[in-house]
Amino acid sequence: MRTSGTEPSQAKNESRIHSEQGPLKGLKVLELNAIGPVPFAAGLLADLGADVLRIEGPSGPLDVVDEDLAVHLRGRSSVTLDLRDESGLSVARELISAADVVLEGFRPGVMERLGLDPEVLISEDPRLIVGRMTGWGQQGPLAGRAGHDIDYIAAAGALRAFGRVGEAPVPPVNLVGDFGGGAMFLLVGVLAALWERGQSGRGQIIDAAMVDGTAYLMMLVQSLAGQGLWDSANPGTNLLDTGAPFYDVYECSDGQYLAVGCLEPKFYAEFAGGIKLDADAPEQYDRDQWPELRRLITERIKSKTRDEWEAIFIDTDACVTGVRTCEEAAEHPHLAARGTYLSESPLQAAPAPRFSRTPGRAIPRRDKVHGAAALTGWGIDEELAQKVVGDGDD
Repeated sequence: MRTSGTEPSQAKNESRIHSEQGPLKGLKVLELNAIGPVPFAAGLLADLGADVLRIEGPSGPLDVVDEDLAVHLRGRSSVTLDLRDESGLSVARELISAADVVLEGFRPGVMERLGLDPEVLISEDPRLIVGRMTGWGQQGPLAGRAGHDIDYIAAAGALRAFGRVGEAPVPPVNLVGDFGGGAMFLLVGVLAALWERGQSGRGQIIDAAMVDGTAYLMMLVQSLAGQGLWDSANPGTNLLDTGAPFYDVYECSDGQYLAVGCLEPKFYAEFAGGIKLDADAPEQYDRDQWPELRRLITERIKSKTRDEWEAIFIDTDACVTGVRTCEEAAEHPHLAARGTYLSESPLQAAPAPRFSRTPGRAIPRRDKVHGAAALTGWGIDEELAQKVVGDGDD
């Protein structure tokens, strides 16, 4: 049972395995093996200084081929435990009793069947916060069904918005459901619960569903649609979904692409000047003339390479940027100057956001403690840790 005292407790500050920096230093987070949003959320907490211990199943990380290249698992220690085995489950319960926050991504009912019912855990430790991450939520007709990012954003109305006129919707990788509507809302819930616990002294359970978070992300579109300013039934015809010729992506002469986002007339004027549109070109917001304006813009941009256009627009407010791959992004002059990416290999982003007094720190997975040593660092008896894990997981 957690000791009483200041927040976080003195007992948690005595952990031997934790980040030395970050605004969340001293916070102890237990991450149960999952894919997608849970490891993303746990990794961000670790980057911001939390002491995160990841419990992996007997088969290892669920979404990893080469652990040495798994930058999304950086920053935390790990241990392999079989939660279906009583000894592994017993150790997991001890770890939970030492944690401030538990993150899990099982289907509804799995934690209960494992003997880790969050309601029971909180009755035993009233200050515990349990973040439950699912696609459909803990309740509802589809709560027990399988799914992935594409399913959740389809149901929540987001996927339909990603498409050009006359074309099928294009999944935006898994950024909207898994990470935007999932992990980020899980993190908001955890941090809000921690703040409230500081006032009440009590923890709680967070039901973070990707369908809920994705629906929330769509509120601007819903607002515009409610005012008759967005045609949801016809994606690719609206202001922000490639319907406007001045908010779209164009191919350059070298086969690379240029992103154009000059919504405001003053920015559009700089763009029009940069590509040398004729004075008699259609007006920016004359919708009837958008097809012709698009033809002219397409023709102009096709005349130069991506890098040539970037050089033309670099000192303007035309809102024009070259489209880069993940690897090229690290070489962008602005991102390089800010240190947005780390120098470590493989390529990975630096911790974000940034703090003036308590900066975060990215700790490579290989530099953290794993196996039995990770357990003893969280207060598990060394003999028990070796018995459950053995030397093979060190």
